[in-house]
Amino acid sequence: MSGATGTIHGVGLGPGDPDLMSLRAHRLVTNARHVAYFRKEGRAGRARGMVEGMLAPDAVEFAMEYPVTTEIPVSHPEYNATLSAFYTDCTDHLRKLADSGEDVVVLCEGDPFFYGSFMHLYTRLKDAVPVLVVPATTGMSAAWTATGRPITWGDDVLSVLMATLPEADLVRHMQAADALVVMKIGRNIDKLRRALRAAGKYDAAWLVEYAAMEGQTVQKLSDTEGRVTPYFSIIVVHGNGRRP
Repeated sequence: MSGATGTIHGVGLGPGDPDLMSLRAHRLVTNARHVAYFRKEGRAGRARGMVEGMLAPDAVEFAMEYPVTTEIPVSHPEYNATLSAFYTDCTDHLRKLADSGEDVVVLCEGDPFFYGSFMHLYTRLKDAVPVLVVPATTGMSAAWTATGRPITWGDDVLSVLMATLPEADLVRHMQAADALVVMKIGRNIDKLRRALRAAGKYDAAWLVEYAAMEGQTVQKLSDTEGRVTPYFSIIVVHGNGRRP
């Protein structure tokens, strides 16, 4: 420990395959003295699982357990209030470590600045202690690569949508875009199927489950009727724009 302020590192681990982790991320993870990661209560944590066997034997782990995930609708006032308090508590702990001179590696699935929980820590920490972010390959990049087809051509416009959006909003965005990525599917799959049909893009949609993770599957969405999809699913609609 030194007298200088420590640094909080938001480290993107990529989509799941350890071989897709950057050299910088690997170096920080394997040399970390303090490691923090999000997880659902009672679970090991997907980010933690991605670095199994990489941490130093004496690394100090800080598991940040979500107080709520799907138990309360995101539109409910209690949802934001509960999570805000949770992120503030996590921030206080990390800041104390940094203030005492300790560096901390926060494990982040995918890229830290792409719909990740780390962003909520970053905005609370960035003006108080040094914070560095390590970018990474996103899950959606792994998903469209798994289909074996380019996602965009020429002037194609790519839209990234959350399946949690209202159905009318999904249809509007789908109709306006040339290529699509849809995330956070889970229990929203039926709504998503209806929206894709209304936008005229259902037959072109691909469903990728667990992209770049163990158990990856790739199939046309139309071949999965009646199935429940896991949270770690991504729907891809490829663009067909200008090409030489």
